[in-house]
Amino acid sequence: MSSSPSSSLPLSASASASASGSASAPPSPSTDSIASSAPPVVDFDAATDLNELYSLLDRVQMKNGWAKPTPSIYPEPKKPFVPAHWRYADARAALHAAGRLVGTEWAERRNLIMANPIPGNDYATVRTLVGAYQMVKGGESARSHRHTPNAMRIVLEAAPNTFTIVDGKKIPMLPGDVLLTPNWHYHGHTNESTQDAYWIDVLDAPLVQFLGPMFFNVHPDRLEPADEIDSRSPMRFAYADYKPALLLADEIARGVRTLELGPSALPTFDRVAVHLAAGTKWSCQRSTVNQIFTVIEGQGESSIEGQRYAWSAGDMMVVPSWYEQEHVAQENAVLLRVSDEPVMRMLGWYRQQPCD
Repeated sequence: MSSSPSSSLPLSASASASASGSASAPPSPSTDSIASSAPPVVDFDAATDLNELYSLLDRVQMKNGWAKPTPSIYPEPKKPFVPAHWRYADARAALHAAGRLVGTEWAERRNLIMANPIPGNDYATVRTLVGAYQMVKGGESARSHRHTPNAMRIVLEAAPNTFTIVDGKKIPMLPGDVLLTPNWHYHGHTNESTQDAYWIDVLDAPLVQFLGPMFFNVHPDRLEPADEIDSRSPMRFAYADYKPALLLADEIARGVRTLELGPSALPTFDRVAVHLAAGTKWSCQRSTVNQIFTVIEGQGESSIEGQRYAWSAGDMMVVPSWYEQEHVAQENAVLLRVSDEPVMRMLGWYRQQPCD
């Protein structure tokens, strides 16, 4: 198990004494002593109207809370991120070209970021998650590193002898497989076959960036040494295992079956396999979770608040928080839904309108 990027700070002598109960708490300062401790930097009493008061507040880097230009609390979630769809056919062709031009010896990863198409955004797919297509050529490897964001792989194309290496063990990557990489675990990739491998990465890096605890480093060796192949790793959900279980799951709606892949889990996002029988229409109302869908197999069409997307195997689609959605399968289809529902539930922010 890799060590966590953390440290502990000793209590001060006074804090230690207070914690042990051997010293009484210091007296609270009186209101008079606080009020007379220092004069204000500016003379607020000189303000004769609100505009003058606002100017004085700017000088001390304060903002009024009674006439904010943008409300900080509102009746329901705003929707700064928009629905989007990316075709695997486009991503695959772009990565094939990048294979000629981008070497893994100098690029950390040869991948394509699915940045939500909103002004000023060049990274996040939804507010808390990022999705990316990645390719490792036959006979190639991608060096081992570790970081505080949690990560997951959804394999689209790969031949036998394609592996992700996590903590010194080779974990097979085959089409439809889902593999977890918990935060701060070394991981790299090696393709010992002659066929190029393609997959989708999902990370909670936007959430980590927002909260701040981002750490990253590379393995002392370019690629972490690994001899053991662990096909039954708890971090691997093989498609050959979970698809039959999905087909045996109870229907949650007519023609719709779901299966949460576990028990291994990541604390910030889940993974739920969805089977839609041919001809099925599945309508879901708004929820507070941000969702990324990957099409494992099949074809269909989705409508997200009126925006329609035709999808097929390998495509990626996003339903940000508080958007209605409807999915129609033109043939039997398997999708993998990844969402930040664990975060929303942990913080008590999960809300959902019913699905039909």
